[in-house]
Amino acid sequence: MTMGNTPNIKSFKRIRPMIYAYQTPAVPAHNGWTKIGYTATQSVADRINQQSHTINVPAVLRWTEPAMYLDGSFETFTDHDFHRYLMNQKHVERTPGTEWFCIEPDPAHDEFIRFAHRDYDIASGATYTLRDEQSAAVEMTQCYFANGGKEFLWNAKPRFGKTLTAYDLVHRMGFKNVLIVTNRPSISDSWLNDFQKFIGWQYPYLFVTDNKGVLDQHAKLGAHANEGIMTRKEYQEFLKSHNITSVSDSDYKGMIAFESLQGLKTSKYFGAYDGVDKLRWISELEFDLLIVDESQEGVDTSLTEKAFDKINRKHTLYLSGTPFKALAQGRFSDDQIFNWTYVDEQEAKQTCTDSENSNPYEVLPRMEMYTYRMSDMITSKIREGADVDDDGENEEYAFDLNEFFATKRDGTFVHEDAVKDFLHNLTTLEKYPFSTPELRAQLSHTLWILNRVASCKALATLIEQEPAFEGYKVVVAAGDGKQPLTENGESFVNPDDADKVEATALERVKNAIENNPRTITLSVGQLTVGVTVPEWSGVLMLCNLNSASSYMQAAFRAQNPCTITAEVDGKPQPMRKETAYVFDFDPVRTLTIFEEFAENLSRSTTGAHAASSGSRVEQVKRLLNFFPVIGEDDEGRMIQLDAEKVMSIPRKIKSQEVVKRRFLCNFLFQNIAGIFGAPKEITDILNKLEPAKEEKHSKKDMEIRPADFTLDKDGNPVIDDADVNKDVKDLFADKKIMVIDPEDIPPIPTIEQTQDPDTGYLSHVDMTTETNILAKKAKEQFREKVIAPIVQKHNLNARDSKKLAEDVNHAFDAVVEQQRDAFNQKQYELRQAYTQNLEQSEDPEEQQQFFKDSAVRLADDAKTTLEKIVTQIEEIADKEIKNVSKQAQTIKANHEKQDREDMMRAHLRGFTRTIPSFVMAYGDRNLRLSNFDDYTEDDVFLEVTGIPEEEFRLLRDGGDFRDEATGEKKHYDGHVFDETVFNDAIQEFLNKKEQLANYFDDSQTEDIFDYIPPQKTNQIFTPRWVVEKMVDELEQENPGCFDDPDATFADLFMKSGLYITEIVKRLYRSERMKQLFPDGKERIKHIFEHQVYGMAPTRIIYLIATNFILGFDDQLKTSTTHFVQADAAEAAKNGTLQELVDEKFGE
Repeated sequence: MTMGNTPNIKSFKRIRPMIYAYQTPAVPAHNGWTKIGYTATQSVADRINQQSHTINVPAVLRWTEPAMYLDGSFETFTDHDFHRYLMNQKHVERTPGTEWFCIEPDPAHDEFIRFAHRDYDIASGATYTLRDEQSAAVEMTQCYFANGGKEFLWNAKPRFGKTLTAYDLVHRMGFKNVLIVTNRPSISDSWLNDFQKFIGWQYPYLFVTDNKGVLDQHAKLGAHANEGIMTRKEYQEFLKSHNITSVSDSDYKGMIAFESLQGLKTSKYFGAYDGVDKLRWISELEFDLLIVDESQEGVDTSLTEKAFDKINRKHTLYLSGTPFKALAQGRFSDDQIFNWTYVDEQEAKQTCTDSENSNPYEVLPRMEMYTYRMSDMITSKIREGADVDDDGENEEYAFDLNEFFATKRDGTFVHEDAVKDFLHNLTTLEKYPFSTPELRAQLSHTLWILNRVASCKALATLIEQEPAFEGYKVVVAAGDGKQPLTENGESFVNPDDADKVEATALERVKNAIENNPRTITLSVGQLTVGVTVPEWSGVLMLCNLNSASSYMQAAFRAQNPCTITAEVDGKPQPMRKETAYVFDFDPVRTLTIFEEFAENLSRSTTGAHAASSGSRVEQVKRLLNFFPVIGEDDEGRMIQLDAEKVMSIPRKIKSQEVVKRRFLCNFLFQNIAGIFGAPKEITDILNKLEPAKEEKHSKKDMEIRPADFTLDKDGNPVIDDADVNKDVKDLFADKKIMVIDPEDIPPIPTIEQTQDPDTGYLSHVDMTTETNILAKKAKEQFREKVIAPIVQKHNLNARDSKKLAEDVNHAFDAVVEQQRDAFNQKQYELRQAYTQNLEQSEDPEEQQQFFKDSAVRLADDAKTTLEKIVTQIEEIADKEIKNVSKQAQTIKANHEKQDREDMMRAHLRGFTRTIPSFVMAYGDRNLRLSNFDDYTEDDVFLEVTGIPEEEFRLLRDGGDFRDEATGEKKHYDGHVFDETVFNDAIQEFLNKKEQLANYFDDSQTEDIFDYIPPQKTNQIFTPRWVVEKMVDELEQENPGCFDDPDATFADLFMKSGLYITEIVKRLYRSERMKQLFPDGKERIKHIFEHQVYGMAPTRIIYLIATNFILGFDDQLKTSTTHFVQADAAEAAKNGTLQELVDEKFGE
């Protein structure tokens, strides 16, 4: 659908929120009851009529009031707020699931006035009612856990209300100890707020955390901010002071514990080597439920797995709005997943038929996306007529957002002028989102996401200099470092600072919005997951964020419900956010992610469950109904994209890039892994293709040879156990490898070391340092004695070496931690028994004997612990030698696989570099991959490509072939070319050919041969500037030659036709020739019939040259006879050139 070029951005819509009360006298059961409802978009009369029509009972309106506080703030509220006041503050009875209250209209009105003036204790808690889908999630999970299930996933979009819903699950299942872990500490905001508002005041739970950043941040929020929140120590003191000793005690308060994933991973009790001594209490407890919030982030690493292994729990609940990876891997079965997507929400909003109560989805905005091409944006001044250098400098970084916003050491942008152009165009050119005051008013508060903190700071400086952004408060909500985003969209922030950095960033943003009418928040990784900033109405994606999960998490930051009070016609008016916007400047990335997001709306099109492309199209259509995408067409006009465009535009842009790279581009290939396992007959075909850019490799280096390994069905190398055994035997000759030398074993504690110098009693012996040193020595020895020889033999790099050590190091650490924990437990029991004996004896000698006996036993336990550590580490080392060898050979095989695939692509590029020549010579609008071989003569195809057409068809289509070794008939699948990109690239090349056909147009700074690479034959095209210089020299040597209508010119060794076209232009523009032939057509006709001649050595060069020379006039193509196919070089070699010229052109 074509749209006006000005964006139709309308974030907020005026509403008229009203509270109304009516009764139904005809219903005796309702005597003394009043229905109290709300409407914002309908009139009260229409809303009541809708409800009374549904129940077929007349209603009598008793009163209406604006749903706006009367304290001068002009803030609005909904019926839910007033309902909670009636139930919680005034204890008015309510019919469950309805809006009927046991109160007469007049007293209800009195209470409304009191509520609207906020004449009550606002710190009290609130009740809640789950929406249908929230209840369904709880019931499904409860049933699964009750039947013995351990793990469950809520695949629920942002704004589902996961925190309150999870709390309800905890309450319903009667869990006593719950641990919430998140990779984003700022998410604590919603967990704490919901706990205080809905849970803590009415259910027997306390919120426990030792996360200082979380406690400090929430202490700033008000006098009641930390009610029900305490540290672990305070919680234990609470239980003790209330004489609570068991979870079965009637006044027991359950614990909702909260900790960040970073906090766990940096604790020595959760696997961190040389970790911090913190959170030991979490490692010692058993939890009824572990809740992993935003589980798509950072939970699939070895460090995270190691930390989670230390958490004793009965059940685990994973919460994520974008669990793409988990779904694709098939980690959860259908009965382990509750799904609630953005489309589910918007369909519920659209079709909610519960007319008795207000629509709970009405306040949830819909999403809309605008996508632009940065390369067009920064060169748009050309189309506006401005004087901009067109030297191609913009082309590279305009396709890479991270590079576009890259900074120099002094903190300024590398491409400062281009970034200034970007901001200027963003605020002045019609189709961009900040181009008018009206659009800027709709986008008062926005989030802009970049790749680096330095980029945020540099952009903040330029925004403040842009006149259109005057009055905006720019907030750099990013970490202190200069690190970029990871592939998953996370920022590299010091774990010890993560809580503080993110909490501080959120606080700065909220303060800025509270005190400024317009803000722009610049962020790297912070505030893109799990935080709520209702005022944001738009997100600008200004970095290469390619993870669909991270992208959509960030995009949905703008979808939070929001009602504001704005001045309209001089009066405060309530406005509600109706639409939230995403603005992106990389259409290939955007639309690819959009399609992936649509596919993940249903598991039927995800991963192993993937269905046909038809299913994917339907999913994209379904998403577009509620998440429209507006993009640029080929003319730069903004249009609403349909499903076909969403799925095809990324490939179209790829095809344009193929042409730009002269078809030396890997976008043209697919199924390379399929070639890897292909038989010799197929690799022989590839070896006939001269690899592109051969000058970087010797021919021998680029030859594809059979691999020493095979691949499994997933394309992974398979290493034979016999190869592993041989490898180990060759390197170590069955020697016993000792990784702990006797001198490395620390001494056991002496009696003096076990005696507390102050009390004389048995003291605590901490073996952390000694055992950690033992593990460190074992790692060093294993690396030196085992890994180093294996790395050297297989020629691996330092990164490979580090990877080989990971599992072994983890195993060594696990042994040390396990034995140290066991020793500490024995020591605890020993000290308990020692203390009891002391209490039972008053004899000093007997007490001293108790001490000595305990000290000896403690020393024995320490010795046993060290011996077990040494024994188990040596056992692991012995077993891991083969594992490391196998892993090393797998890594080597993967390197070889990658190298071989690169070689295969190089050989395939040797074929695709011929495509522009073929298209130039033979191509028309019907040319496709499927008929490519039909357009050329067989001998020409073989001469140019190096392979016959039947071998090309085998690569393209697959087919049967005869095994040379066995004579057996076999089948090869083929399909190594991406047909869509291939076909689109041909059409794009033809577009370029037509665009550049008129070589008389001096405004053109390029010609079609800029898009045709050199061939393996003698087909190397002379650059235009060289041709122009040659013709200049010709004129200098023959003054006036282009003014002579009888002068003749010949290029007997044509390759492109550029030389002839330059001569034709000089003749055509000659003032003398204009006098003789005033009519341009007659002049051209004379030039081609009497003055220019050419020979081309081969059929394809002849077609290329004549199509170029005569491409501007189809009639000339058929009438001109002075261009022929003939090998002048061979004739010159044989001394018969003159005869050849006479033969072809006459005397």
